[in-house]
Amino acid sequence: MKTFFKKYKHILWFSYGLLYLPWFIYLENHVTSNFHVIHMEIDDKIPFLSIFIIPYMLWFAYVSAVLVYQCFTNAADFKRNCIFLFTGMTIFLIVSTLYPNGHHLRPEVYPDSSIFTQMVMWLQSTDTPTNLFPSIHVYNSIGTHIAVIHSSTLKDKKLIRTGSFILMVSICMSTVFLKQHSMFDVLTALLMAVVIYPLAYGKEFLAFAQRRRELNLKETE
Repeated sequence: MKTFFKKYKHILWFSYGLLYLPWFIYLENHVTSNFHVIHMEIDDKIPFLSIFIIPYMLWFAYVSAVLVYQCFTNAADFKRNCIFLFTGMTIFLIVSTLYPNGHHLRPEVYPDSSIFTQMVMWLQSTDTPTNLFPSIHVYNSIGTHIAVIHSSTLKDKKLIRTGSFILMVSICMSTVFLKQHSMFDVLTALLMAVVIYPLAYGKEFLAFAQRRRELNLKETE
């Protein structure tokens, strides 16, 4: 056991959950009715599609699997991923505390009784339509895909990288198609990811940007 913790002492980064979970649960229990309503006109034009419950629920496995994989394969990759995710999650908690928010987008009557709709009904019976932006589902999905792209052990795994991108996009779409989030939550999560990405990845970000420039130059020649 001593040897294990000496080799994987960075596993203690997971203790961030001891801060995040109690704070989030407090917000979920106390921000229930008196909140600022989040809404954009485009929200009313987006249909409710229960099939998106599949990628929405896969988010939990997606984020966790990449974190655990990196924890036991490359400590540096793991730490960068944690910095990105935990920074955004902390900002989300602060925003939700200082600016209680929620929405009224969920359907009053569900369109059918399919297995997917029943799964959505169960989800929404346990998850309040509050504490919405920036969307952590969207932000962490973007962060997890960035982690896959920058992973030193997955750089040659084209299938995994492509699958990660498809899953990331599907999860982001699911947040609005299930009426879990407003488009505003998606956009603010994207903005936060854009800001934190270069801060969390530093040299890797600059190197990645340089490679993209070189590829663009070759394509124009």
